[in-house]
Amino acid sequence: MRAPLDPPEVLLLGPGPSNPHPAVSKAMAAPLVSHLDPYFLTVMEETMTDLRTLFQTRNHHTVPVSSTGTGGLETIMFNLVEPGDEVIVGIIGHFGQRLAELAHAAGAVVRPVDVPWGQVLDPLQIAREFENGPAKLVALVHAETSTGAAQPLPDIARIVREHDSLLMVDAVTSLGGMELDVDEWLIDAAGSCSQKCIGAPPGSGPITVGPRAIDAIHRRTTPVASWYFDLQRLFSYWGEEGSTKARVFHHTAPVANLYGFREALRLIHTEGMQARFHRHQEAHDLFVAELDQIGLSLFTPPEHRLPMLNVVNIPDGVEDAKVRSEMLERGIEISGAFGPLAGRAWRIGLMGTNATAPVVNRLVTNLAEVLGR
Repeated sequence: MRAPLDPPEVLLLGPGPSNPHPAVSKAMAAPLVSHLDPYFLTVMEETMTDLRTLFQTRNHHTVPVSSTGTGGLETIMFNLVEPGDEVIVGIIGHFGQRLAELAHAAGAVVRPVDVPWGQVLDPLQIAREFENGPAKLVALVHAETSTGAAQPLPDIARIVREHDSLLMVDAVTSLGGMELDVDEWLIDAAGSCSQKCIGAPPGSGPITVGPRAIDAIHRRTTPVASWYFDLQRLFSYWGEEGSTKARVFHHTAPVANLYGFREALRLIHTEGMQARFHRHQEAHDLFVAELDQIGLSLFTPPEHRLPMLNVVNIPDGVEDAKVRSEMLERGIEISGAFGPLAGRAWRIGLMGTNATAPVVNRLVTNLAEVLGR
């Protein structure tokens, strides 16, 4: 007979998930109702409204896809792209490469625009790529967690719009932790996740899809290469704008998960979005200052640094995995790096409820002690 679950209590300071607020965990333990129960339909409406506010958009088609963030991004890519479409993908790290793989899987002709890890794209690079021919879609990562770099979006968005192309943004790490103004920045579609700065458990892939993108979906000449992630089917469940039709069963929504997601959004708006963004930045600034005190530095150039995800250089002679293992024994999780940074850097997240001074102090104190050993 197996014993009941008894997982360890860990301070989650990797690139996600982060620790949910106790109110989120409490919400997930609330009584279950059906995914078509009138109460749950109200929860769905409240979630859509609060999510629009967080994305800073008027897009009706703003929902948490029942998946992780990658599923939300795949939903966007597979609905906007048809086989043979030209897609420009900006690659500033590992997750830009993943966007290129998603586009390729959707049948696109992928045109990558690369920069060295740690750097960000210059808008002129995208403008020059358009000189090679039109593209249906430009896909970018806003917050690249493999390098800790923040990609500026507004100037590129204007270039994309001038070329009558669509702009898709991976906001998996940025949403809820830094400014992301979907409407003002001319973003046609964006996808994120529930478990990072939003502060809910994994399981929801929030997306927003604007009018130009919806029009492109309606003009498709080939079927979407997915039944589950077909947005026209999905929105028959979440509800079409202005429609009085009853919702149509599409899938059994993860009711308890959405309770937690809705509560996490409520907490964000209670705190205030700008106050939340400021708190993430303050935690980052304190972390950088305390790292300097113990002789550590960040990989990412200061002008490009994310507030919620820090890529820390590993000192010469220090064994990556050994340090992470000893930190985990102390109840603190930090993560290793990808690709060319593997073994050379740690990825340390200060997200959601973990973006506070006490967490930073505990983290740096324990890291200094482990390194001192």
